[in-house]
Amino acid sequence: MIVRLAASLLTLITLTLPAYAAKCGGDFNAFLGQMAREAQAAGVSQSVINQAFAGLTPDPEVMAFDRRQRYTFRKSFEEYARTRVIPARIKRAKALMVRHANLLARVEQRFGVPKELIMAIWTLESDNGGGDIGKMSVVRTIATLAHDCRRTELFQGELIAALQIVQRGDLPLSDLKGAFAGEIGQTQFLPSSYVKYGVDFDGNGHVDLRRSVPDVLASTANLLKVNGWRPGQPFGEGTENFQVMREWNRSEIYRKTMAYFAEKLME
Repeated sequence: MIVRLAASLLTLITLTLPAYAAKCGGDFNAFLGQMAREAQAAGVSQSVINQAFAGLTPDPEVMAFDRRQRYTFRKSFEEYARTRVIPARIKRAKALMVRHANLLARVEQRFGVPKELIMAIWTLESDNGGGDIGKMSVVRTIATLAHDCRRTELFQGELIAALQIVQRGDLPLSDLKGAFAGEIGQTQFLPSSYVKYGVDFDGNGHVDLRRSVPDVLASTANLLKVNGWRPGQPFGEGTENFQVMREWNRSEIYRKTMAYFAEKLME
């Protein structure tokens, strides 16, 4: 999901993932061999592993981006929201709410999350699928980050989850593309969130967060529901639902922007 993974979010996820045994650093192929054994133990077939790891090399661009992320500047809520909640986005989001009115009503009824907030998230994350949702190999990106020792346990878990997405048949390996930290789809789920919260809402037997709008919106709402969303309750700063939104993004400024965008869509 967006934020491009703030350090606090990564720390929290790390604490909730199982421990993985592959040794970070050193020879990359040796590391992949260890990860292959971990993946098999998690139920991934040898054929999926072989296909995913064939000819894999570390991506230096991923590591360069990861290092730069440590030093991102801070903006105030007003500065950030001014560049994100803009008239063109509000206009498009409102038009899409009309186009997808029946779908949004079904999502809100099932998961209890207001349609305006779901639309705000979808817009902020990828301009409703029209923006850049990432074209990088998720397996290569996450394997690169897992091999680095800084957050190896987190990304070892994400690498297993990425392979499980292919194993489940949700996305073929050729379609497993994402951003610089391995985020996938129109609302930028990490692989572990894809596996845990993904919903097949179009009924085709697969969770496709890259192309299926029903799956994207339902899965986004499901993440919030599973983490304690209280239907019918406010979600502005200081509320319980605002705290639930931490599971989407640890940044208070980003969450305030989500809520502000949703409020603009209610006008």
